[in-house]
Amino acid sequence: MSGLDDWMDAHPDVQSLRLAICDLNGRARGKRFGRISAEKAASARFPFSALNLDLKGADIEGSPLVFASGDADGVLRPTERGPILMPWLAQPAALLPMTLHHDDGRTFEGDPRHALSAVVDRYAANGWRVEAAFEMEFYLLSATTPELVPLWSGRPGGNTLSVTALDEAEAFFNDLYAGAEAMGLDIGDAISEAGAGQFEVTLTHTDPLAVADSAWLFRMLTEGLARKHGATATFAPKPFAEQTGTGLHVHFSLWDQKSDRNLFDDGETGSEMLRQSVAGCLAAMPASTLIFAPFTNSYDRFVDEAHAPTAVAWGYDNRTVAVRIPGGSPKSRRIEHRVAGGDANPYLLLAAILGAALSGIEDAAKPPAPTEGNAYAKDRPSIPEDFSSAINLFEDSAQAKRFLPPDLIRNFIMTKRQELALWPTLSSDQQRALTLTQV
Repeated sequence: MSGLDDWMDAHPDVQSLRLAICDLNGRARGKRFGRISAEKAASARFPFSALNLDLKGADIEGSPLVFASGDADGVLRPTERGPILMPWLAQPAALLPMTLHHDDGRTFEGDPRHALSAVVDRYAANGWRVEAAFEMEFYLLSATTPELVPLWSGRPGGNTLSVTALDEAEAFFNDLYAGAEAMGLDIGDAISEAGAGQFEVTLTHTDPLAVADSAWLFRMLTEGLARKHGATATFAPKPFAEQTGTGLHVHFSLWDQKSDRNLFDDGETGSEMLRQSVAGCLAAMPASTLIFAPFTNSYDRFVDEAHAPTAVAWGYDNRTVAVRIPGGSPKSRRIEHRVAGGDANPYLLLAAILGAALSGIEDAAKPPAPTEGNAYAKDRPSIPEDFSSAINLFEDSAQAKRFLPPDLIRNFIMTKRQELALWPTLSSDQQRALTLTQV
């Protein structure tokens, strides 16, 4: 941990440090310290149960991580990311991303980052490297009104790719790009989306663990800077019934480590390995929807002809399908997985998608014919339409067990069943507040 002491010495203005870890719902859980020493950080402990809380932050009833085990602690260890600045705070501060381990050094299987790491390791064992990217969509909302309406909602006309909408948010985006650079987040272009006050920012292709880290940190940065600008940012998948939903699209490609060759590229429409990956993603999709849409209100986004996929289908350069093969040069051939909402845990999301693709390769699976035209109008298997159905499918699925550890599956199901029971007991105002702030 001497690197932490060196980093703190190089940043004498930093007055506080957070040790933070990602829970199953994608929220940051952790501790705040003053100018901590490496010795204290190395000995930091954290309850296993803190990674398994419901959307209100409550313990999961009956969880073996709580009273049955005495609510035991694990050991926090820093990821390879190292300490990063927190540009949204008024006083200089740093955050150290962590993972959770047992005292004997074993990884805690309920940690979503470990789940993704295990999938990435399986690719590496075959001599393959995955490159992944995210498209992060979000709304900027007014923080001065109780109903949290979209900023600039009074402007008439559509906002898709509107330069005017970007110009109106220029001060925010200047801070966003500066903050991302300070944090070491590699972000690409920003666009205005169809909804009033809705935007998308891309996280560029890199190692899956690195891009999942960046997605988790990008949410913190975006929400924090929105507060700084007197607004609220939300990644909720369907914050407004009359506005377009918010997605979290994943792009990925597969490369040979020795030759640095794109294994999805056959010089034409895509290799056999690409089609096997597509087949794996389609086969696992219904049972994996709980990861893509992890809350009750996540399913409001799945509406026909509303730019979110509803059918288990794939196609070339077709935005109505769930798995899209974008156009462009064959050298950059990749898969775009379009199902997840903005509330998905980025680590579990990538673990599920990459795990499903690997299963398709291992099984030499063959996909159905690609969908042409409007997938909403085709007779195709559908994505689960509600939270309860998605929980049941995930619990009964043998596919998830191929790429997620059993303890994580158990914890995730217990969490989602508690949230399913909780939702109807809440008032509409409470549901609304949790919808906008659940990640």
